[in-house]
Amino acid sequence: MKYDFDQIISRQGTSAEKWEPQVLEEKFGQPDALPLWVADMDFAVAPPIQEAIAARAAHPIYGYTQRPDAYYDAIIGWQSRRHGWDIKRDWICYTQGVVPAVCYTIQALTSPNAKILIQEPVYYPFRKVIETTGRQVISSDLICRDGRYEMDFDDLERKLSRRDVELMILCSPHNPVGRVWTREELLRVGQLCISNSVVVLADEIHNDLIMPGKEHTTFAALGDLFAEMSVTCTSPSKTFNLAGLQASSIIIPSGSIREKYQAQLERNHINDQNPFSIVATVAAYNQGEDWLDAVIPYIYDNYQTLKTILEQRLPQAILSPLEGTYLAWINLTAYEPDAQKLEAFIAHTAKVAMDGGSWFGKNGQGWMRMNLACPRALVEEAADRICRAFGK
Repeated sequence: MKYDFDQIISRQGTSAEKWEPQVLEEKFGQPDALPLWVADMDFAVAPPIQEAIAARAAHPIYGYTQRPDAYYDAIIGWQSRRHGWDIKRDWICYTQGVVPAVCYTIQALTSPNAKILIQEPVYYPFRKVIETTGRQVISSDLICRDGRYEMDFDDLERKLSRRDVELMILCSPHNPVGRVWTREELLRVGQLCISNSVVVLADEIHNDLIMPGKEHTTFAALGDLFAEMSVTCTSPSKTFNLAGLQASSIIIPSGSIREKYQAQLERNHINDQNPFSIVATVAAYNQGEDWLDAVIPYIYDNYQTLKTILEQRLPQAILSPLEGTYLAWINLTAYEPDAQKLEAFIAHTAKVAMDGGSWFGKNGQGWMRMNLACPRALVEEAADRICRAFGK
């Protein structure tokens, strides 16, 4: 089936956070900025998902809803087909989203004042959740070599060996730098965590969005020891543009870790699930693969389009190689070395709304994150606005 990803669909009047003028005014000071910031897609959801939601909506009662066998079967089948990971039904825990799952995991598995290791620049809610739960952040910063990021394993080993580090949040694929970690890299991370009794929370929400030529390795699938000390966060939300339905599958093979996690959910009274998210998850995993296989190359072509424009008009810009996610990571310090001024310039002069690199940690300063999951015309327009703002 062919899909029209070039179609520009207005989201006005839907209270879409990314596009709301009031939100853009509050966040960027520009209500008419072109929004390429929030990580959801501007593509129509796959037809089978739309049809499943419409069919469920046709029934006039939207009460409390149990997760049926078909829900678990769809998740199990997807992990097996797409990632070669055979999981069991009782490993799957429901949570509204990955950020809540991070919060519950920290509360369930770590002691007050524990240190939680992250790798900045990284998805900024991680730091916020760690701090708001009373824990402390310790970052093993990634190393940037000509725009491509690598783990600093010497630093990682030193910090994981500290007695007060109880949990590592592994962003895989990495948001915002776009790395798909290799099997060898993940083995090294896992071996360090195992030897230091550090649990790994693997945020794999972007695990289906892998660019051509790359392959995602599920951390917990590396072996039994890795599975038994890990919590894996997955969801159809990024893959199939279902973030507003708020449904994530948190996969925990370890019985003891899962028991602690479920107890935390009960303390927070997390149980019932949106009935539309249930049917959408089943339809996505059972009937959405063709749509996903079409959208990935389109996103990668958007990246190549952006890369070509920057090479031609802003040749000193640095664009990190996109291996996974649909998020471009761009360094523009050659044109404005002051990070705060750069972020304001992009919003006010170029009138493009993107996540500022400083949001992701101090070592993200000077970078900008652009969402590429949109019609190509929007990527071209954003790139043109930025180039013209710099007089190029």
